[in-house]
Amino acid sequence: MSNLLVIPSIDIKDGKTVRVVQGIPELLCSEYGNDPVEMAKIWRAENAKMLHVLDFDAIDDNNKLNLSLISKISESVIIPVEYAGGIRSVDDAKSLLDIGVCRVVISSLVITNPDEFAGILDFCGPNKVAVAIDVIDNEVVVRHRKIKTGISPVNLALSLKEMGIERFIITDVIKNGMLLGPNIQLSLSIAEATKMKVTHSGGVRNKDELMDIKSFYPVGIDSVIIGRALYENRFPCQKLWRVAESGIFN
Repeated sequence: MSNLLVIPSIDIKDGKTVRVVQGIPELLCSEYGNDPVEMAKIWRAENAKMLHVLDFDAIDDNNKLNLSLISKISESVIIPVEYAGGIRSVDDAKSLLDIGVCRVVISSLVITNPDEFAGILDFCGPNKVAVAIDVIDNEVVVRHRKIKTGISPVNLALSLKEMGIERFIITDVIKNGMLLGPNIQLSLSIAEATKMKVTHSGGVRNKDELMDIKSFYPVGIDSVIIGRALYENRFPCQKLWRVAESGIFN
């Protein structure tokens, strides 16, 4: 029986756990506590099998001050932690792996500095690197999701597959943090074109939508990142994981 992996997102801004609209810190919608480490412990207690940490402080300023915080998150839970946010070099990636991060997530760098990205992939290996593809109207966007590239997400994913990337994190920016429902078709298009693993991100509001995503597990959508809907108790957390991972449909 296929098991969809549900990954809670911990978004960090000014050292706090936040949730933002469409991935833009200026559109901060809520603060969910002062301590991301405690939030990690909560999600672990709720039976999470993995965490997705997005560091907006690092994206903004190439700020490494949160490294100690990320290290504490990794140490506080016995589950894998993947990290996204301002990774610009092999040294950045190495620093994160050294403090316990299981996988680094690269986004803008694949377009703005492909040579450095290739170096990161070579150093870390495909098991420890995922590429986040952020999309608006079927066009890849970078730099805080503000700059349009003119590149289609499928074409980018196919070129990255040729480089050795095995996992993509796909986000429809318009849906992200808005509770508008998931753009499953976008994630599905990447999974079908590349035959690689896809993590869907953004828009999930309830158990039924989670089950809709689960139905595409056989074609490669094997996990989903959920943020705002979890923090706002849109479904009971224990039931969410129980249903998603047991294969039991009620």
